[in-house]
Amino acid sequence: MTLQLLVAAMNREPRGLAEEMGIDSDAIIVSQGGQYAYEELKWKEHRIRYYSMAERGVGLSRNHSLLRAEAEISLFADEDIVYEPDYVRKVLEAFEEHPGADLLFFNVQAMPGRETYCNREFGRVRWYNSGRYPTYSLAVRTRRIHQKNITFSLLFGGGARYSAGEDSLFIRDCLKAGLKAYKVPVSIGHERERESTWFTGYNDKFFYDRGVLYHYLYGPAARPMALRFLFAHREEMCREIPWRKAYGIMCRGIARAED
Repeated sequence: MTLQLLVAAMNREPRGLAEEMGIDSDAIIVSQGGQYAYEELKWKEHRIRYYSMAERGVGLSRNHSLLRAEAEISLFADEDIVYEPDYVRKVLEAFEEHPGADLLFFNVQAMPGRETYCNREFGRVRWYNSGRYPTYSLAVRTRRIHQKNITFSLLFGGGARYSAGEDSLFIRDCLKAGLKAYKVPVSIGHERERESTWFTGYNDKFFYDRGVLYHYLYGPAARPMALRFLFAHREEMCREIPWRKAYGIMCRGIARAED
């Protein structure tokens, strides 16, 4: 079984990034914000294919790498993830232990205050508990994604019209297509501190964009799911904007998407 790392980056050169991330596998790096260029290099006996793109948008970046992926397993990555030395072994062993899994979610330690999940046991991931997982926690059987023709949304995520959510929509599309997703209590790396490319605080835009996202994620259930989201995170997210006002902003986003 083979593994390829699919890295979304901004204005990075391949060798320095591979060193920072601890890359020890084949990889496709898509770096946005520069001029169009392609380079192929050997790194620790592995093959790295590096694409520099002028366009912006994390969904577009991930699609570029996903459509070029060749290995049996694709592990999604951001440029601020630092991998444990044995991450390849851990990921491949997990897929070997769970042959019925099309998607596996691994533990990647986020920066303090940014944690959204922690896998303490093996279990199934369904539509109602899939929204907590970032793309960089996810590895997939490449052939299954290609067979189902699943790609990332260009409307959501860093650099797109709406600031986040391309990961949740991708996972939703995988589940709707009948792919089987599981979480595993296996740690493969941690997030390195850097400034977010899209998050500017829990402001009007954050809640409005979240409302638009919830329309696409949950359809008729968008409003109750918005209430559920705000109730669960009100102490952290509703310090400046009260939760009732935040809910109203989310509902405006939902209504806008419904038009």
